[in-house]
Amino acid sequence: MKTVSLSTVTGDVTQHEWQPVSVEGSFNPQSQILLRNHYSDGVYGFELLTRFTSTSGSTFWVDCGWIKAGASATARPEIPAIPDNQVTITGRLRLDSSLPQGSFFAIPNNAGSGLIAKANAQSGTTTENFYLDLINGSDASLAPAVPAELPELSDGPHMAYALQWIFFAALIVYGRFLIRRDVLSSKEL
Repeated sequence: MKTVSLSTVTGDVTQHEWQPVSVEGSFNPQSQILLRNHYSDGVYGFELLTRFTSTSGSTFWVDCGWIKAGASATARPEIPAIPDNQVTITGRLRLDSSLPQGSFFAIPNNAGSGLIAKANAQSGTTTENFYLDLINGSDASLAPAVPAELPELSDGPHMAYALQWIFFAALIVYGRFLIRRDVLSSKEL
């Protein structure tokens, strides 16, 4: 997909999910959230969300990628430095409801509203109802070491499961045949 300006798709974001967009503005490194229960190559860590304000004044969250957890459960993870000056970023537009599952620190995870809405309610702030998966930025330090992954689109193992269930059904029919044969042969004796 071609990268477009964020301002051209914010009218109806539900129609533009996954659209690569670019926007100019600044991060607020003092307003970050660690989304727990995320793994990368079998290593436990967090998704790092940072609040971003565009030059047009809209405020939203940016998923800055995965970071490794601290050495122990009480050790704070090493959070990469996020520039607070004016930058241009490119990211994939995502809906609040599609935020990676898990829970924020001190915010319960239930099926009610999206996690961004919960974070806004807790902090008393207001942001847009979407977020961006950061791809890159005008500052080289913005490229995530482990970016948010695209979902894998495939036909899945449907044929294998179908064959498995057909095999199970055939075993049931064959088992019934054996039981009936044994019942009939025992009556003849």
